[in-house]
Amino acid sequence: MPKASTSDLFSPVALGKLTLSNRVVMAPLTRSRAGAGDVPGPLNAQYYAQRASAGLIISEASQISQQGKGYAYTPGIYTEEQIAGWKLVTEAVHQAGGHIFVQLWHVGRISHPDLQRDGQLPVSASALKPEGMAFTESGFKPHVTPRALETSEIAGVVHDYRHAAVCAQRAGFDGVEIHAANGYLLEQFIRDSTNKRSDQYGGSIANRIRLVLEVAAAVVEVWGADRVGIRLSPVSPNVSIGLDSNPMATYGALVAELSALRLVYLHCVEGETIGPRNIPRDFSFAALRRSFHGLYMANNGYDRALALKAREEGTADLICFGRPFIGNPDLVERLRLDAPLTEAPKETWYGSGAHGYTDYPTMGAAI
Repeated sequence: MPKASTSDLFSPVALGKLTLSNRVVMAPLTRSRAGAGDVPGPLNAQYYAQRASAGLIISEASQISQQGKGYAYTPGIYTEEQIAGWKLVTEAVHQAGGHIFVQLWHVGRISHPDLQRDGQLPVSASALKPEGMAFTESGFKPHVTPRALETSEIAGVVHDYRHAAVCAQRAGFDGVEIHAANGYLLEQFIRDSTNKRSDQYGGSIANRIRLVLEVAAAVVEVWGADRVGIRLSPVSPNVSIGLDSNPMATYGALVAELSALRLVYLHCVEGETIGPRNIPRDFSFAALRRSFHGLYMANNGYDRALALKAREEGTADLICFGRPFIGNPDLVERLRLDAPLTEAPKETWYGSGAHGYTDYPTMGAAI
């Protein structure tokens, strides 16, 4: 058996006032296993507690409001029942010695009237229809043309993020991650491919990044900057969103402003979400990292070798692993020992119950 790694990937690291047991982060993974009312339950608590050896767990994306929902059976973080359900999760993770942030989510146009209150249209920066299908409780249905948010409504969206941040505190989370990636609402405002507005939230880069900065400031007011991170995916075409016409300029300006807010980490999807690490020649994640004061969390296609290399060369402070955590609840130890990994079949990623969710054994329990 290969010798266990002595890389500092497996050593404690400070994240604000928290001390993480290692630099391995469990990425946010939509699993579509919330109960009625989009409420997490005991099964979700078991799943996360099994993976609490990660230095930090970032929860699956959790909608900040009914309007923010885009997929069936995803959890929310805005009602009393959801707070109580998430308390089961946070208490289980803490009892297992882990730390967990919740990812705050508004999908924008990547939704369907079946998922909205009273069958309303989804909202976005502009009324541009996305390609693809929405996952509803009655099956997959084509996306519709969203309604552009009125300028007067945007303060309400910021309020919903602030409310969700308060709910996350009450639920016992250690912090929050703002989901400004993967083609969802905040990114629909950031990119000029989906933002055709003519008000103060459209046009110039400063205007297009305004909403995410207002959201970040509101969440920081609740939590303090040392408990708030953010996720970006500057060059990902996820959910049919077109790339910005100048990603380096747009995201460079955004990261500089986020750094001024003193967020604790910058979480970047390097390349295409759930896809190849294709990065345009004129784009530099290293430049983003240099301009950000806090920790840099790298994500997308990282395996053991790439993670160890990133730490050896100092290109990332924290390394996010997604799909490997599905089939390997003890992923950190398997990575340290270079032990074989279990590959989770895609048909069990979403929906159903314990099968393919909480029934993956650790190395010691494996037959």
